[in-house]
Amino acid sequence: MTAADLIAFETEIADAFNAAQIRAPIHLDGGNEEWMLKVFEHVKPEDWLCGSWRMHYACLLKGVPPEELKAAIMAGQSISLCFPAHRIISSAIVAGTLPIAVGLGMAIKRRGGTETVWALCGDMTAETGTFHECHKYVANWGLPVRFIVADNRKSVCTDTRLVWNSNGTANLRLNDLVYEYELPWPHSGAGRRVEF
Repeated sequence: MTAADLIAFETEIADAFNAAQIRAPIHLDGGNEEWMLKVFEHVKPEDWLCGSWRMHYACLLKGVPPEELKAAIMAGQSISLCFPAHRIISSAIVAGTLPIAVGLGMAIKRRGGTETVWALCGDMTAETGTFHECHKYVANWGLPVRFIVADNRKSVCTDTRLVWNSNGTANLRLNDLVYEYELPWPHSGAGRRVEF
């Protein structure tokens, strides 16, 4: 899968949404293709992904066939994509899968497993109490969980740095990753008001 493949997939989804073929919210990926490709160089098939509503690229890069992912999105599941066979869990609830990531990490550690749990979230989620408690628990217990924070400097349409009066995302452990990018799509939808 290449950056061009990812962009082509999201463009197809955007076109379907704008043609009123998807009767549910969507949150499109974009502008972070190179970062996602770098992250997924380290993600193994047996690893877990826990994320929120912007998971199209993660699902594709984890191995969900494009036609299976598109069918789920067309069925209205864009913001809560779960593919147990690929070890992918997502939720439309902000920070909703972070405690699940902690639990998975604890289970892996207790049984001596070698998998990693990749906890994907946005910069505003990384400012929540849920994130900080989960992050602290993972660090203090040495759990195999890596936090990947996609920082587009926005929470919906609000500037994250203005909200928190900060210069950037909170400090993380050295093996976590925060990357900045510009999202070419609106927070939700594909840029056109669609009525059903």
